[in-house]
Order: sequence, then C-alpha cells, then structure tokens
Amino acid sequence: MRKLEGKTALITGASKGLGRAMALALGKAGARLVLVSRNLEQTQATAKAVIAEGGTAEAFQADLTEEQQVVQLAMDVAQKIGNVNILVNNAGINIRKAVTDFTLAEWNQVQNTNLTSVFLMCRAFVPGMKGQGYGRIINLTSIMSHVALPGRSAYAASKAGLLGFTKALALELAPEKITVNGISPGPFGTELNKPIMENPEANQQFVSKIPLGRWGKVEEIGQLAVYLSSEDAGFITGTDIMIDGGWTAQ
Repeated sequence: MRKLEGKTALITGASKGLGRAMALALGKAGARLVLVSRNLEQTQATAKAVIAEGGTAEAFQADLTEEQQVVQLAMDVAQKIGNVNILVNNAGINIRKAVTDFTLAEWNQVQNTNLTSVFLMCRAFVPGMKGQGYGRIINLTSIMSHVALPGRSAYAASKAGLLGFTKALALELAPEKITVNGISPGPFGTELNKPIMENPEANQQFVSKIPLGRWGKVEEIGQLAVYLSSEDAGFITGTDIMIDGGWTAQ
C-alpha cells in the first residue's frame, strides 16, 4: 500500500545499510525521497534503485556535521523540492576503543555525527514542517541508548543523548502534530557487521546472544520506518522502538 503518497521524506546516511533500506521502503510506500550523505555517488546509486522500483528520489551531498552545509542543504531542498514532511536522521558512526585510548578529536567526531548533526537537521527543516498538521521525525537511536558494551563509550553517550533529544523535541512539536520517535536497531546484517558475519566462529558466538537466534534483516527496519511515517502512527510520539531480536529484554 502506498501509505505515504504525496509526502516528501528526507533520509540522511542514505548511501547504504539501514538508510538505503529505509529509502527503498519509503519509496515503495509512495514518498518522494530526498537522499543525503557525504558520498554522492553511493547516494545516487540508492536513488537509482528507488526509481527502478517505481519511486521518486533525488540525491544530495552534504557533511551534516558542518553547520553551513546543513543550512545550504535546506535551502537547496526547499528550492528544488519544497517542504519536507518526513525527516529520518540515520547518519551515524561508531569508533570502538577504550575510553582512555580516545583522542578528543575522535570523541567529538562521534558526538558531532550522531547527535549534533540531528540538532542541525531539525533546526534547519522543522520550520518548513510546521503549519501542515502532519509531520514525522524519526531518529535512529540504538540499543546502545539503553544498554552498553565495553569500548562503546563515545557511541553510547551520543545515542543516549539522541534519545533524550528525541523525547524533548516530541513534546516541543506535539502542538504542531509533528511526531518525533526513535528506532533502536539491534544487530543487523549490514556492511558494518560483515567481518563478524563472514567469520563462522565469531558469527555463531554473536548470534547465540540474540534470543531470536538471527541477525535482523534491513527490510524490517524499512517497514517500521514506513509505519512510523504513516497516518496510522499519529498517536505515537516521544518514544523509542527497539527492533533487536530480544537483545535488550535479557
């Protein structure tokens, strides 16, 4: 069903992984897509994949940690596309190491990419979302917003901060009927996890920790994003939905 017909959705980090999967799903649901990442070539490839399946998509390049680039992106999108109805903040990075081994530059890189970029995007695009009686913001939080692992100090801090931002913004935008929610993915079979998945011993050890006994499929994130973007999810705001195979229930 094309539940998002007539809506415009902007997805960051759309060049691969979960961003690409959400782009394909929202495109099939009828949304006009604005796809953004630092890698224009890969983002154009995602746009072509959406178009090949009957959707509409355009690719833009921007470093979302740079304030002026976000401002310029908002101007370019407004001029070329118009107002955005759905904003999916998916761009993120993870640096795994002991806290004592982090440089300040590495710490700031994680915080700026995972948290500050979301603030910049919301500040730039929320004004155009107001006054329509409908709007959706989806922030890709993480199960690391709720639990943690060794070596994830910077990542967990950024994602816990993003969860707090999500809740506060939901209350701020509720009068505008703009919902703001988080999606917290657990272990998904993306490019980032290929080293584990391609190592039989490491893969078995990891999967044994997932109650459902398998990696998540990226298409499952896509369908959740479609639902949260739809009119059907209009009474859901200020919350975080974990899609993790039972990981955080343990």
